[in-house]
Amino acid sequence: MTGLEEDAAPAAPVVRGRAERRRTARRAARRRRSSRLREIPLVVVVALVVALVMKTFLVQVFVIPSGSMEQTIQVGDRVLVDKFTPWFGAEPERGEVVVFRDPGGWLENERGSSKDGPVLRVAKQVLTFVGLLPSDSEQDLIKRVIGVGGDTVECCDEQGRISLNGRPLDEPYLAPGNPPSRQPFKVKVPQGRLWVMGDHRDVSADSRFHMGNPGQGTVPVSGVVGRAFMIAWPVGRVHQLEVPVSLSSVARVPADGTTATDSMGGGPVPEEPPLVMGVLGILPLIGRRMGRRRA
Repeated sequence: MTGLEEDAAPAAPVVRGRAERRRTARRAARRRRSSRLREIPLVVVVALVVALVMKTFLVQVFVIPSGSMEQTIQVGDRVLVDKFTPWFGAEPERGEVVVFRDPGGWLENERGSSKDGPVLRVAKQVLTFVGLLPSDSEQDLIKRVIGVGGDTVECCDEQGRISLNGRPLDEPYLAPGNPPSRQPFKVKVPQGRLWVMGDHRDVSADSRFHMGNPGQGTVPVSGVVGRAFMIAWPVGRVHQLEVPVSLSSVARVPADGTTATDSMGGGPVPEEPPLVMGVLGILPLIGRRMGRRRA
């Protein structure tokens, strides 16, 4: 009897151990939830710092508000702009699509007064500063580089083509139905400046329409924000922006110190909105991917 009683005695602790394990598991789950909640502020801060560093030094996302670069870039596309390469002294080349700051008189400011409260206004300013919201004051444009310092760009030859240093250009990127230019012009690009044009020539307020401004329509290289190298959104249009061979194969003209610009041309200036800066446009895509990973 004594042996049987000793064998049966350990049965009770088994029940208590199982219940204790359940309680321990529940406590561990609560600690994990609490730990995740405490990590959220840290994750947010890290994300903001990463966004600020990327926007300032590496890559920036721009939202296209107009059709001046169709069909290459369409309204609503998000393009990635390389801001890293210019830090090493690289200058824009012919055929590249570049984002640049308004050199003066290209854009008109038509912003209404803000109706946001003080808290919301400060929050928007912080998110705009790090690049997570578009800025109401951005004065950037996007165009294709046709001529660099020392080049002579002229339109048009007997076949209606633009010529670069006397060489007619093949421009397969032009919007369907658009001639190279309906406005004749001839310009010698000063050193340190660029002659830029949109791919949708009939609606692009590019260098042709600002020849009466300081710089005679050219853009300073120092005003270039970076090169647009890829369309990142929408998904169906994701692809790299290639440099046309017809432009990249033209040899550079040796620098001769020329600063004067001989130009002709004129005409009405098409209205064009500024380029919108921000990475907000791709955040829904990132959120969906993260959601699928958690699922």
